[in-house]
Order: sequence, then structure tokens, then C-alpha cells
Amino acid sequence: MKAKVSWQQGLSFLGETDSGKSLVLDGHGDAITPMESVLLAVGSCSSVDVVDILQKSRLTIHDCYCELSAERAETAPRVFTKIHAHYVVKGEKITDKHVARAVQLSAEKYCSVMLMLTGNVEITTSYAIEV
Repeated sequence: MKAKVSWQQGLSFLGETDSGKSLVLDGHGDAITPMESVLLAVGSCSSVDVVDILQKSRLTIHDCYCELSAERAETAPRVFTKIHAHYVVKGEKITDKHVARAVQLSAEKYCSVMLMLTGNVEITTSYAIEV
């Protein structure tokens, strides 16, 4: 995997991947900030796992989203100290057991972004099932 980040103007940068995708990042918050992109990566990476695990269990998923909250260090470098990911899943015949297992497998085995942060960031999870 390769990527390139090119300065545009001010503190705005264009990130481009070797797969041809791009994303604008900005240090002032005029676009997604680099730290926001890390938080979004945690949520999207783990949500992919959760949906995939539930679908492989032959469950019908209608919706899944992940609400994230993070705390950062007060001083530079203002790294994340805590991240909480709350998953909300809607579907047919989905039980606590199904979702708890999917979230746990993602956090402990499959989500490369979460696992990359392990040991440096306190990551917690929770979930809810909506009908």
C-alpha cells in the first residue's frame, strides 16, 4: 500500500492512495483534520468487521452505524488517550449474543486500526440493537 500527501495551500493537503482514491485534510478544520481521519478510520474499520461478521452469520442487516467519542492529551503531541465506539445495529432476528461477538471479534482480532492503537489508546466499545 502506498499513498501521497500533497500540500495544497494554507494547512490543506490532498491525500491520494495508490488505488486512486483521494481525501482533503486540513490542519485548521476547513476539511477533515488528520486526527478526525484517524477517529473515522477506527469507526469505519471496525464497522466493516461488525457487518461482515453478522452477514457471515447469515443475519439480515438493515443498518449499522458507529458513534465515536475521543479524548486527547492536553499537551502536544495531542494524541488520543481514549476512544469509545458505540455500534447501533438494525436487522432481523439479531440478538445481543450476535452483536457482542461481532464487536468483540473486531476489537480483539480483526480491526487493524484499533489493534494498531492498542497499548497507546484506551479503547472501549458498546452496542445497541434497534428494531
